[in-house]
Amino acid sequence: MSKRYLTATEALEGLLFDGMTILAGGFGLCGIPENLILAIRVSGVTGLTVISNNCGVDDFGLGILLQSRQIRKMVSSYVGENAEFERQYLSGELELEFNPQGTLAERIRAGGAGIPAFYTKTGVGTLIAEGKEQRDFEGETYLLETAITADLAIVKAHMGDEEGNLTYRKTARNFNPMMATAGRITVAEVEQIVPTGQLDPDQIHTPSIYVNRIVPGAFEKRIERRTVRAT
Repeated sequence: MSKRYLTATEALEGLLFDGMTILAGGFGLCGIPENLILAIRVSGVTGLTVISNNCGVDDFGLGILLQSRQIRKMVSSYVGENAEFERQYLSGELELEFNPQGTLAERIRAGGAGIPAFYTKTGVGTLIAEGKEQRDFEGETYLLETAITADLAIVKAHMGDEEGNLTYRKTARNFNPMMATAGRITVAEVEQIVPTGQLDPDQIHTPSIYVNRIVPGAFEKRIERRTVRAT
């Protein structure tokens, strides 16, 4: 059975339901599955818990799901570029689980590896430690952090083949590979789909065993914050 779908809407057919948990790849606006995010918005599914490094900007990326009030809870490490996120959180409309960025990445990686929890020094002695088990190893205190998995992972790759083997380009390689392993179902949108066997096996970042569906996409590739040198 082919893993390839023609549109993002078709690739998500039968996978979405109210109250589900979604892992959404990307770092800032780099490497985000923007076509799949738009298809989720159009579907009208609500009550979502979304795990992502950040939540896009007000009118792009995951920010459009905030605008449509489809997200109930965010699990993130950075939310500083989205005024609507700030407004919803401060007004009590949006629940937030804040994580140090490395801890978030490791929680997702652990979920994909089948590791239920791990200890880390990050967050000891801060608000992050409240309510978490602490244990000493060799005279150092560590926090117990639980793994993250989700009903669905949506990722964006640079290239993929018909079997679902994926490669990512530069910054897009940050969260996408680990998220692809931690979803019960993983859907990848790809800039270029090539015949199976064309990708160098040594350069494949996500093996096809983790990918259930793949769809080609056209991408806007916005710049999150444009800066120029003063003249």
